[in-house]
Amino acid sequence: MPVLTFAFCTYNRADRLEKLVAAIRAQTCPIPFDILAINNNSTDGTAAILDRLQRMPGPALRWVTESVQGIVAARNRGIAEALDSDILVFIDDDETPLPGLLDAAVDAILNEGAECAGGRVEMDFTAATRPRWLENDLLGFLAAVNHGPERFWIEDAGTPVWTANIAYDMRLFRDDPTLRFDIRYNRAGKDVGGGEDAMMLRALLERKARIRYRPEMAVLHAVESWRLRRSYFIKLHYRAGIRHGQLALPGYPKTLLGIPPFMITQFLGHCGRTLKLALGGKPGLIRQAMNAAHALGSLRGYRNRSGA
Repeated sequence: MPVLTFAFCTYNRADRLEKLVAAIRAQTCPIPFDILAINNNSTDGTAAILDRLQRMPGPALRWVTESVQGIVAARNRGIAEALDSDILVFIDDDETPLPGLLDAAVDAILNEGAECAGGRVEMDFTAATRPRWLENDLLGFLAAVNHGPERFWIEDAGTPVWTANIAYDMRLFRDDPTLRFDIRYNRAGKDVGGGEDAMMLRALLERKARIRYRPEMAVLHAVESWRLRRSYFIKLHYRAGIRHGQLALPGYPKTLLGIPPFMITQFLGHCGRTLKLALGGKPGLIRQAMNAAHALGSLRGYRNRSGA
């Protein structure tokens, strides 16, 4: 019979582990499953709590310490530890799986032929009040996912699924040892940015993998107060811009001080639109400021790459 590993990477969130593991153990699943925790050098009481949870009844919990700091190393360690399983499900340590997640994940992979499946990530503002300026179109930058109530095959990055709630057919990783999360998009500790899950989605799309959206796969994402600041969204996009400029853009023959002139024009245009919204008190200011921050980061990333 196929077996499933339900994995989460954790860093200094010891206070969430008991609730998280209890919710995982409460899942129904048509095949046997175990729980894998990857402790990424936590300095709180994570190890002691995982030891205690390991001895409690329910699906077996095992945990390992990944000494290389960062989410990419932790996720890749999870893949390595689960290579003998048939299905690997990832969620994050700030989430709670809702009933039916594993049933839907197994059905998508074993019965529908998906090689990857993901679902809804719902925001939970229980621990932090949602600010008035946080418009719905910004929730995706807190990892929210909701592509509607119907199942469908994902064919492009316009309808993404993230590692906050995702399942993989492990043959993907056994058959291709080069298919791993990209260390260039690492995020360590409570740093912001990353993008390793977006790059994994891109890699799967390039390989023509069968990717399924299953709305029944759902988690609650606990939003922490430090993420509910305008500065967080600006910094997130600035960091993403640096990676974009350094890693994704092609080389351009014509530059000014190491930067293509059109990128300077784009940045100034975004600054002008941001200023106009700020002076006019119109909605959309934060989103436009994020665009400007991304453009500035892209300038820096491209210039760093060129060595100028």
